[in-house]
Amino acid sequence: MTKPPLTPLAESLPASVPFVGPEATERKMGKPFEARLGANESVFGPSPKAIAAMEEGASNIWMYADPESHELRRAIARHLKVAADEVVVGEGIDTLLGYLVRLYVTEGTNVVTSDGAYPTFNYHVTGYGGTLTKVPFKDDMEDPEALLKAASETDARLIYISNPDNPMGTNHEYGVIDDMIADLAPECLLVIDEAYVEFVEDDSVPEIDTTNPNVVRFRTFSKGYGMAGARVGYAFGHRDIIQAFEKVRNHFGLNRAAQAGALAALQDQKYLQSIVTKVVEARTRIVEIAEANGLTPIPSAANFVALDCGKDADFARAVLEELGARGIFVRKPFADPGDRCIRVTCGRPQDLDLFEIALPEALEAAKSR
Repeated sequence: MTKPPLTPLAESLPASVPFVGPEATERKMGKPFEARLGANESVFGPSPKAIAAMEEGASNIWMYADPESHELRRAIARHLKVAADEVVVGEGIDTLLGYLVRLYVTEGTNVVTSDGAYPTFNYHVTGYGGTLTKVPFKDDMEDPEALLKAASETDARLIYISNPDNPMGTNHEYGVIDDMIADLAPECLLVIDEAYVEFVEDDSVPEIDTTNPNVVRFRTFSKGYGMAGARVGYAFGHRDIIQAFEKVRNHFGLNRAAQAGALAALQDQKYLQSIVTKVVEARTRIVEIAEANGLTPIPSAANFVALDCGKDADFARAVLEELGARGIFVRKPFADPGDRCIRVTCGRPQDLDLFEIALPEALEAAKSR
């Protein structure tokens, strides 16, 4: 029996999922995790005002959502102190990155990223036929100088960097990203993923400048605002970049309840600050647990902590698996040198109590393999 052929590019690609969800592991185990500390979600949940707004939005779910996300987009613009046409809202950073890649990447377009950085970006680049050049982390951080050098050598159209970064949680000091922007080639676009920016406690976040046509920045309601399941993200930058999204985005992609929840969450900055406080407390607790067990925590500006297990990637994977067998879901970086670590999301006290009990057992079991 014949079938409609895929495009040559699609035919050449493997079917893959950038992240295997904890639900898939739970299905294999036949039981749920006792502590979900691997996906960098906020187990503290969204603002009660956001929940109420989403409940009300659900009662009106028979209506299509506003395809322009008018109120939410303008509220974000006010929050950032930029113009509304310098902001685009979409179904999480993942989807917005896909739109961006569709706009700038075709078969053979060169793109630069860090080896071990956010894999969904790479998934989009590969899906549109782009050619990825990866540079290694340096001192457990993405390396701006190496990224710029690789972009210059390959005539790259896009450079991707996250700050704070995932999976290590490190954050560049004030001025580093600005210096990187100043050194960009004229036709190169710097893609800055700031998913964890709400957790940065100092003034190192670069100032917002939407006049620069070589920079676009992405943020989300999934982390600090606790709405990962609602899938709400946004990008901001020069209006020419942002308006290009109108050529390709799914205008009905962001549902009515999600828009209402995100708007209410944004307006409840007091609640957000309370969550930041809880995350800082949880980071401190994770560090204490790690050090008590002979592990070395990587200083984090995000809502997770990477823990150096002191050996190689195989040992770190064994620790991860042994934690999973004890009901604790964590993840680990994919590439050297970060793959010597496991990554633990900031959780509630009761979650970290379970982690504290399971970790020494998991380490002992991993050593005996």
